Amino acid sequence: MNLFVSKVSLCCATFDFSDATKNSIEKDVKRQTLLELLDFVASGSIRFSEPAILAMCRMCSTNLFRVFPPNYRSITSNNGENDDDDPIFCSAWPHLQIVYDLLLKFITSSCLDAKVAKKYIDHAFILRLLDLFDSEDPRERECLKTILHRVYGKFMVHRPLIRKDISNIFYRFVFEEERHNGITELLDIFGSIISGFALPLKEEHKIFLQRVLIPLHKPKTLGVYFQQLSYCVTQFIDKDPKLSSTVIKGLLKYWPITNSQKEVMFLDELKDILEEIDMVEFQKGG
Repeated sequence: MNLFVSKVSLCCATFDFSDATKNSIEKDVKRQTLLELLDFVASGSIRFSEPAILAMCRMCSTNLFRVFPPNYRSITSNNGENDDDDPIFCSAWPHLQIVYDLLLKFITSSCLDAKVAKKYIDHAFILRLLDLFDSEDPRERECLKTILHRVYGKFMVHRPLIRKDISNIFYRFVFEEERHNGITELLDIFGSIISGFALPLKEEHKIFLQRVLIPLHKPKTLGVYFQQLSYCVTQFIDKDPKLSSTVIKGLLKYWPITNSQKEVMFLDELKDILEEIDMVEFQKGG
């Protein structure tokens, strides 16, 4: 395990990938070391000690956590309704991809004791992961989606905070910024979370539907994440058909009078809702 910790620590060195000729030997050595670590973690041959957990979390933090430049999202900001813009790929992906794979294998490993790991995969660590969902690179967002879902599954103690933190991202997106690259992926995660809610639904979950999911119909970029949002809403109605009246009233509140494309989406969602409920609930909704 000491050798594992040493190799993990070596991988804390980061390199500039904007110049392919710079540090090419060191980059290749690091890549090979990361691949060796990935094989070791995947083998599940030994239980991770606390120093090993600490080293892994430090290495992942050093490599993954970064602040995107201020103009990062402004490149395509002049055309907020166009979801067909070419994605911007991260130049450091040859290393980042393996670090993400390594983190995923580490979190899902049966050799990782969640009771010990929660000290290091803590709220601050999760918040930094959530910040990365604003990445322009769709490959990175897909990796993050899988990892966060696994974190939610393994660390029950963090579940309320994860739900709250994602809700805050949605809230800022709707009422403050109207620009975020990871709304689709975060709604994907919430779709799975909602399907696991126990009945009867807690009041906090109903409030999330009313104050977060329904207002997500407001932004002009709805088309980008509409499918995932609609799935989340119908999951709620599946769980509690009485919520259909709340949803219908909410859709009417945000009805897109001057946008025919959004209007078609709203009509599609209403159709799905009406298929989920009986006439008694519909009459209440009216």
